[in-house]
Amino acid sequence: MAKDYQLTDHVYDVVVVGAGGAGLRATLGMAALGLKTASITKVFSTRSHTVAAQGGISAALNNMNDGDNWRYHMYDTIKGSDWLGDQDAIEYMCLNAIPAVIELEHMGVPFSRTENGTIYQRKFGGHTIDYGKSMAQRSCAAADKTGHAILHTLYQQALKHKALFFNEFFAIDLIMDKDGTCRGVTALSLEDGTLHRFAAHMIVLATGGYGRAYLSCTSAHTCTGDGNAMILRAGLPLQDMEFVQFHPTGIYTAGCLMSEGARGEGGYLTNSEGERFMERYAPHAKDLASRDVVSRAITTELQAGRGLGPLKDHVYLHLEHLDPKIIHERLPGITETARIFAGVDATKEPIPVLPTVHYNMGGIPTNHLAEVVNPTKENPEQIVPGLMAIGEGACVSVHGANRLGTNSLLDLIVFGRAAAYRAAEVIHKETAVKPLRPQDGQEAIEKIDRLRHAKGSLKVSEIRLNMQRIMQNHCAVFRTKEHLEEGIKKLNNVVSSFQDVYLSDRSLIWNSDLVEALELENLLQQSLVTIHSALNRTETRGAHAREDFPKRDDKNWTKHTVAHLKKDKVSFTYRPVHLYTLTPEVEVIPPQERVY
Repeated sequence: MAKDYQLTDHVYDVVVVGAGGAGLRATLGMAALGLKTASITKVFSTRSHTVAAQGGISAALNNMNDGDNWRYHMYDTIKGSDWLGDQDAIEYMCLNAIPAVIELEHMGVPFSRTENGTIYQRKFGGHTIDYGKSMAQRSCAAADKTGHAILHTLYQQALKHKALFFNEFFAIDLIMDKDGTCRGVTALSLEDGTLHRFAAHMIVLATGGYGRAYLSCTSAHTCTGDGNAMILRAGLPLQDMEFVQFHPTGIYTAGCLMSEGARGEGGYLTNSEGERFMERYAPHAKDLASRDVVSRAITTELQAGRGLGPLKDHVYLHLEHLDPKIIHERLPGITETARIFAGVDATKEPIPVLPTVHYNMGGIPTNHLAEVVNPTKENPEQIVPGLMAIGEGACVSVHGANRLGTNSLLDLIVFGRAAAYRAAEVIHKETAVKPLRPQDGQEAIEKIDRLRHAKGSLKVSEIRLNMQRIMQNHCAVFRTKEHLEEGIKKLNNVVSSFQDVYLSDRSLIWNSDLVEALELENLLQQSLVTIHSALNRTETRGAHAREDFPKRDDKNWTKHTVAHLKKDKVSFTYRPVHLYTLTPEVEVIPPQERVY
């Protein structure tokens, strides 16, 4: 039983959990700064979900001579966040975007080029010049495979700097001291079934989003938000979990992403009447409005009966009017994906698309230095010693209620970089890492043992499908109190049913059944927090659209939701939105009506 499991101990200055864009940028940065750094990742690094990012990474380089400036980028990001983003963190991200992207170029990222040899930049939704007057060309792109280019380059750089990788290790739980300090993490080696404890001065969670809580999403099957669930089980909160971004253009039925870069290159949407309907919802930006606006517009068209197909349940994305040479040069992945998953030649016919879950704005609360925050009434910025979080799993919050396209890759790079700088400042390498106690990690061992021998009547896949259907139907683009409450009742039953799970594989070596059960538990906990947070916020803001509360309520809801989970019960406190800047270089942008 549990006492029969052997633990192998490891000690490092820093342990980074996750090896996508954020994890790799932090890992190589910390290793380059002389810290003994290890990376734990449940898939081989270059299979992390960042590899699927298509459209680009935003930075106001002004390579297209359109008069771009980082202050415009900051304004667009604040506006895109529907004034829920922290303006100090947004300032930090947009200002540091420029050196961060240039560093990537110098590392070897093969960006597409202009005729004069600078990084090619394309238009993207919500990115403007001169505070909304015209569309900016701000997205630095490597064709439509930007994430792939960045991830592979970062991995090579991490190897160059002698970072150590524990590939195909599944992180189970954090190891916390009684005083609230994070001391380490427990992990399972998938290859041989051995259990490991990693002790470090600093644990960095870079575990990504939890898109797989939904039935239709653009996320990889590995996107189960493992770090978020580890935080909840450690008694720490998650922030702004009600804000789930639906990307407007997922391929109909398959859910695969059609990059916003397609519309950035001149693509547009039509309904069953052949009408370019975005002109009605965003007269100025049209098809390049922010993602929440376009997703709601498509959903409204479908609800009005103007959808395509026998079920009137999708719209068309048109690229066939563009020069095929441009499509093949700048959107090669898009054309391949459309051909494989929609059976469409994008150079000759439109692509059927539908909004699909794409990104989680909420996650682990942090400051702009990537340190995890455990807000209290007395100190809403209280830091959790020994713990950082970066990437989609973190909530800095630079995205607020809605993320602008291309700001996700930027978030990974800027705050992965920030985490490295901050770790080098606070870690004293000459000080020994505090030893773990004999009992540390025992709860993780007991969980593994319990699940391995689970003999209930329900397969992991059955429970997961029930959860995904509930989230898709009850916590989608438009929400109401009645619909959310019904969803909570159904989800509570699904959570209870996890006690009746059955695992067919009792082994420890490459037990994918066990891994999926661990991931499902993580997803169930995050789903509970998400749907309760959606019911709790009685306003419409960004990606959170309440049909029964259709307006933004700045008086009562300009605040971050802080959610705790204890024995499947969700409770809430709040954290102020940072309506201040880091430097006098820019002024606070007060809330305004958000129109495109």
